[in-house]
Amino acid sequence: MEKNNMTRKILFLVFALSLFLGENTFAQGVARKYLVLLKDKANSPFSTSKPTDFLSARSIDRRKKQNIPLISRDLPVNPTYVSEMKKVGAKITFTSKWMNAALVEADSSVLKKVLALSFVKGIEGNIALNLGANGTRTSYKFETESANFDYGKADTQIKMLKANLMHDQGYRGEGMMIGVLDAGFLNANKIPCLKTLFDEKRVVGTFDFVANEKNVYEDDTHGTHVLSLMAASLDGQMLGTAPKASYLLLRSEDAFTEKLIEEANWLFAAEYADSVGVDMINSSLGYSEFDYTLTNHKYKDMNGNTTIAAKAADWAAATGIVCVVSAGNEGLSPWRYIATPADADSIITVGSVNKSQFPAPSSSIGPSADGRIKPDLSAMGEGATIGDTQGSISSGSGTSYSSPLLCGFIAGFWQANPKLTAMQVIDAMRKSGSQYTKPDAKLGYGIPDFVRVQKVLGITVPETIVPLGNEPSENRTFVVLPNPFQGNAVLSIKNYDGKPVALTVTDILGKNIWTGTVNEEKQSLPFQNFKSGLYFLKAESNKGTEVIKIMKE
Repeated sequence: MEKNNMTRKILFLVFALSLFLGENTFAQGVARKYLVLLKDKANSPFSTSKPTDFLSARSIDRRKKQNIPLISRDLPVNPTYVSEMKKVGAKITFTSKWMNAALVEADSSVLKKVLALSFVKGIEGNIALNLGANGTRTSYKFETESANFDYGKADTQIKMLKANLMHDQGYRGEGMMIGVLDAGFLNANKIPCLKTLFDEKRVVGTFDFVANEKNVYEDDTHGTHVLSLMAASLDGQMLGTAPKASYLLLRSEDAFTEKLIEEANWLFAAEYADSVGVDMINSSLGYSEFDYTLTNHKYKDMNGNTTIAAKAADWAAATGIVCVVSAGNEGLSPWRYIATPADADSIITVGSVNKSQFPAPSSSIGPSADGRIKPDLSAMGEGATIGDTQGSISSGSGTSYSSPLLCGFIAGFWQANPKLTAMQVIDAMRKSGSQYTKPDAKLGYGIPDFVRVQKVLGITVPETIVPLGNEPSENRTFVVLPNPFQGNAVLSIKNYDGKPVALTVTDILGKNIWTGTVNEEKQSLPFQNFKSGLYFLKAESNKGTEVIKIMKE
């Protein structure tokens, strides 16, 4: 009896809301999409003792490295429950293990049957997720400038983070996997600046949660721009912050509408990214106001615990993923504040600055509704260099671009310090901010950089890089002579202790060219077959690691 009363209450709430809004939401025969919540995961065939049944080895390893135990939230939705909902006529598109829910498409008669099932708890938000209206999209505008840009300014966005020093030390994202949640990646597999990414097969997977298909290369341009800021590798024109990382490309956003279902798509995409085993997620998306105005969020909802997207971001963080999310571009709008999931508490929310490191006026401000510092950090988003879908190197503005710049930078930092947990990475990044002791609502803790964040860990990074490794120095162990060279070169080791030294040579784009070992104080290096150009020689010994720039004439 109590169960039937609860069902009637839920149905009444949905029906009353539809009448108030003038939408025939609950009309007989009209199918809508609902996020149906389930009561439990009882009698499930899945078990935390057999994680390989539902998680990749990489996802399991990420948890093990950070001592994160598997819990019931990690278990998939009980397939018996899904089957029972289908039997009463519901169409199930996706399920959410973290929310223990299913995306159900049903008309009113089928929905009544679904809600009457003993294992069904109710409907998230008591509303259909795909309600539309004639209003205009008001949340999260993606700003774009003209394509007439001084390509030399691409250096600014890298050097502002001192990511060039990180790259010089050989950390370009190798071995890291980044999930990109966006609105589509039009032509990403065809443009020159991302050619190396695809040639090296470092796109590990794709999925479109809007169209329920694998192809993500036919929709919106925004994700391509975002991806280029991390993954671009075009010598002399553009280099992303993590040009050697691997990427999982996921479409969760429908750029032509603004509906609550897109937050559910974000949840599904984040869960998928977790199961594949990503280390990081970049999301240049945010939600505050919708086409269907009564589903709008209020500023008080930006507390990290209310919205679907914020919950999903925190659940992702709980699995050991570092989530990097753009703050939003509403600084000049009536909304002004960050948009969800930027309000989540265990993530890095990114604001935007210009080339002079002043706050971009359009960058959304904090704090979160419960008073936490937001954004967490900032990077260059105004006048950022991007790769466009026509194959050109262009420019654009918005926190949509500062977020991936910072995400790729963090990937390189984590590569350099692989023993850190996700929360330790976030903590170190915040402490390295340019205004860590005086955070504010515009830039948060400020702009991080590689020198400061390594210093947080007690590691000194030389800020002045010797152009070529041919000048003796008290602070340097390895010297290459001659440099530049034409044939062979000789490596000299100061105070050599007789222990082997491992050598690796990469080109300017991070491609491995040569590896070897030296066992003498002075040893000839077989570089005569190198093509003319700049290379990086990494020497690793028991005394530490140095990266030396060498040049073949």
